[in-house]
Amino acid sequence: MTDIVDELKWRGLIALSTDEDALRKAFADGPVTFYCGFDPTAPSLHLGNLVQILTMRRIQQAGNRPLGLVGGATGLIGDPKPNAERTLNSPDVVALWVERLRAQIAPLLDFEGPNAAVMVNNLDWTQGMSAIEFLRDVGKHFRVNKMIAKEAVARRLESQEGISYTEFSYQILQGMDFLELYRRHGCTLQTGGSDQWGNLTSGTDLIHKVEPDAVVHALGTPLITKADGTKFGKTESGTVWLDAEMTTPYAFYQFWLNADDRDVSKFLRIFSFRSHEEIEDLERQTEERPQARAAQRALAEELTTLVHGADQTAAVMAASRALFGQGELAELDERTLAASLSELPHIQVAELGPVVDLFAEVGLVASKSAARRTVKEGGAYVNNVKVTAEDAVADPAQLLHGRWLVLRRGKKNLAAVEVVGS
Repeated sequence: MTDIVDELKWRGLIALSTDEDALRKAFADGPVTFYCGFDPTAPSLHLGNLVQILTMRRIQQAGNRPLGLVGGATGLIGDPKPNAERTLNSPDVVALWVERLRAQIAPLLDFEGPNAAVMVNNLDWTQGMSAIEFLRDVGKHFRVNKMIAKEAVARRLESQEGISYTEFSYQILQGMDFLELYRRHGCTLQTGGSDQWGNLTSGTDLIHKVEPDAVVHALGTPLITKADGTKFGKTESGTVWLDAEMTTPYAFYQFWLNADDRDVSKFLRIFSFRSHEEIEDLERQTEERPQARAAQRALAEELTTLVHGADQTAAVMAASRALFGQGELAELDERTLAASLSELPHIQVAELGPVVDLFAEVGLVASKSAARRTVKEGGAYVNNVKVTAEDAVADPAQLLHGRWLVLRRGKKNLAAVEVVGS
């Protein structure tokens, strides 16, 4: 890779830059030490954060040195939300979440070699600072008229909620982070989402005032939008997290597999590490044979492997095939099966009964008579076995791991039944 700026532009990853030509020269003269910050305001990172981590990975692979900042200090405050104050978490909770986030970021960066990544925590340079020192040494360089003009602050000032001094001061803390990393590590670039642009430039402005000879940069990636108007990184069940307990690897895989044809090209360029030629070939396949979903399958496999590992990916791919009759359901381990069935319409029953009753109750058909027609037409399956008798009764011996039945109508309509109780 000869020009990381061109690479990022091709992938649609540059929305804002303090000076693109100067940044291009800095990379050419490199290596550049750069950082991106992540606040522990939740116990896991999500897909929006993954954009930033993978952007760091790309820049590192181009020969530059990343600093992964998990904000043990800024996480105690949180950056201003668009229309409401954040709920403050206790120092113990934030400290725990710092370690969780570091563990999610670390596998995606390279910590060996001449451009080895370094993890940092802004609590290291803030916890010993008094309020007077903070106001004199840092706050003195910020002008309130410029601070209230920042988009995040301006939105809150226009809302009924207003903004507290605590959250108003967040941009000062983030600006101080860049200054400290410049002094401690020679860091000259901060990356982040374009919605954070005001916070990013607070750092470059502070450095220019305190270190007049310094040449520093900020780079903002675009917010990702979806063609159907829904928010990226959200599903009907909520946010897609990187933590396997909060979003199962199966649900993570399905998120990418279900990507809209109109979005998958954008997602490939932003998230995939395939070459330009490979991505363009997948784009052609989507245009010519969209029903094959080649791009979605490639993206789902690559991203799930990257975040959750090859073993988990193999398990969820096996589950995905088995649910649609292309593999043995009985061979799936209990955790993977449970995760896959949790994504389907499902009911809990105390005991099994007629198959047509179960089909109707779970909502695969509108009524028991419709269920009987489905059986008669050969479109009803229990655990991928065709139901041939309209009066068939589900057999407890069929239960997967002693708990579940997978019901299927036709090729694609799935549901699950779980037997609970004594």
